[in-house]
Amino acid sequence: MRPRGEYASSPETRKVGQCGRQSPHETHVANLPGSRFNTPWSTTTAYADRATRTMPFVPEGHTIHKIARDHGKLLSGRALRVTSPQGRFSGDAERVDGAVLRKIEPHGKHLFYHWSTGEVGHVHLGLFGKFKVHTGDSRPEPRGAVRMRLVAESATIDLSGPTACSIDDPSVRTEILSRLGPDPIKPRQSKQKMFNKISRSKRGIGDLLMDQSVVAGVGNVYRAEALFVCGIHPLHPGIKLDIAELEALWVTITAMLRKGVKDGRIVTVERSELDIPNGVRIKRGDATYAYKRHLCLRCGTKIELLTIQNRTSYHCPTCQPE
Repeated sequence: MRPRGEYASSPETRKVGQCGRQSPHETHVANLPGSRFNTPWSTTTAYADRATRTMPFVPEGHTIHKIARDHGKLLSGRALRVTSPQGRFSGDAERVDGAVLRKIEPHGKHLFYHWSTGEVGHVHLGLFGKFKVHTGDSRPEPRGAVRMRLVAESATIDLSGPTACSIDDPSVRTEILSRLGPDPIKPRQSKQKMFNKISRSKRGIGDLLMDQSVVAGVGNVYRAEALFVCGIHPLHPGIKLDIAELEALWVTITAMLRKGVKDGRIVTVERSELDIPNGVRIKRGDATYAYKRHLCLRCGTKIELLTIQNRTSYHCPTCQPE
């Protein structure tokens, strides 16, 4: 088991691992000819193949939690005007128009809107869903196919292109949550449900981590980075992982997702490995160890790509031996 850095579960586990914390060997990106690591505060350019660079993706869990937090500050505790400029949500919008929004609850990649009527709204952004926030007293005309518009005294939020957008009986929320795995960002989540599903499956762990019934909120980036930090090959069967490896995965995923909520972006690397001082922003292309990189940030080995359930998976064959 090879958890590392701030995601390691103990000081002892930080010392373990094929790459460890020794100085970069001769194939490390820092020692390659022309490497930008030879310049202070600079790093290698991340690898992104043309097939995946423009592919749409479902927002990962940290984004959904940040949306719930930010929108909740603008809307929660207020009576809202709820409409559907596009028309597809009109019937449901009428059921809660003028009601008070009690809270917005995130779980994995889902959002639940709790209304004073007792009903619960459900939104899943899918590949193409997006919110647009307008603050202030002005009410701009809806642009595009706005499925749902929420209007408070000093904020207007438009939702376009979601996979799901509905107002339901609370039992629908209960049923959806029963199908989902634990959300590591939320407090008091039972990791045992994730452990049980993984330990009973012959599927590769890279496949299992993208299954929202196993763990909610993990997407392609966190899948690649958590497995890298833990030193686990994405094709390693879930049934062959021991309890220490499962615990390390949970700790790593939890830390990464919660950091993503705090930072508002995905940064899984440690500054010490990039020689970037505090206060200097880590560039987007330098924020991961393996995801969309050409060379492993830690050892310089060429990153290998796999297709798992129609998604590209990234791993280092040296740091994550099969």
